Amino acid sequence: MVIDPVARSTDGESVRIARDVLCAGAGGSGAKICLPEGPEEFARALARRGQRRPVVIGDDRALLRVVGLLHKERELAGVPVSMVPVGAPAAVALSRSLGVPQDTVAAARTVLDGAERAMDLLTDDSGGIVLGGLRIPCGRDGGPNGGRRTAGPGHRVFVPGAAGPVDAGEHTERAEGAEGVGSAGADGASAGVPGADGHRPWWGPAARTARTALALLAPAAGFWGASRTEAGAAGGRRVRVPGQRLRIEADGVLLADLDRPVRGVSVVPGGQAGAGWPGTGTGRGAGAGDGQGDGRDGGGELAEVVVHWPGGGHPVRARARAVTVSGADFHYRADAVVGGPVRTRTWTVQPGAWRLQLPRRE
Repeated sequence: MVIDPVARSTDGESVRIARDVLCAGAGGSGAKICLPEGPEEFARALARRGQRRPVVIGDDRALLRVVGLLHKERELAGVPVSMVPVGAPAAVALSRSLGVPQDTVAAARTVLDGAERAMDLLTDDSGGIVLGGLRIPCGRDGGPNGGRRTAGPGHRVFVPGAAGPVDAGEHTERAEGAEGVGSAGADGASAGVPGADGHRPWWGPAARTARTALALLAPAAGFWGASRTEAGAAGGRRVRVPGQRLRIEADGVLLADLDRPVRGVSVVPGGQAGAGWPGTGTGRGAGAGDGQGDGRDGGGELAEVVVHWPGGGHPVRARARAVTVSGADFHYRADAVVGGPVRTRTWTVQPGAWRLQLPRRE
């Protein structure tokens, strides 16, 4: 039992409950508890597990660390992985999409009484792995908040013309400042800037309210654009992700070339298609995302690739064993990790490459 240090510091009570349930259920066989303080200790604890089945208590990053280490040691196919998710909802989104129960007690009981399921994954040409799916552009900075959509300090968004992602608050201030300069009337006062006498124009609050209402009534910008929260943070003005010129090939078939910008690309392993990754256009059916879904088996053998165009054009969809993306330096988000910049990367589906402990089917 490997308890991630982040889980211990963020939700010690859930960690205690999981540990007690697992130790009680282990009975005479006993359970070895490891409390690593860093990546090196984490790797040593996993390497010294002997014949014990690894159980990770933590968030998605802890799960990715365990699977990555087992993959590096070429032991992933023969070692089933169990998990008790502990963390904020955004930090355990991957485990939820894979079908792991989010309740601490239910997840711990699944470790004891569940069933192993073969799961697909993606491997890239640099040795990386993807369990749930990847997308380009990454869309978030992958900071410690786990990619949550927030408009507070530290949240970064993509702004056309900027060299890279900028802080949402900074962008808001710049946008409001530019609006104040551009919309100043003869009296030198803008809709949101006090006049020379320090008095704010009466129409300022009404204008802000109207912009907010329009942002809420307009269709959501979608996964590849700004969320409604981000639009509100920017005074109702949408922050759109600029198109990228990428060459995308699926099993050698050209889906997009450098002469036409793309708005975004998503690649999802066949067994996980539609599992919480926007833009795939498929779903898991009842129970999607609640940890009580259908517990998909791997073996899809093909990944689902979706290419989105600027302006909302009809996306291009394909299924392939290998996907290659090339172009100017680009970043990508693989599960909870942001990778890049790279100029080319190939992802290949590995059917049934790992096993995850999930609730038994009724």
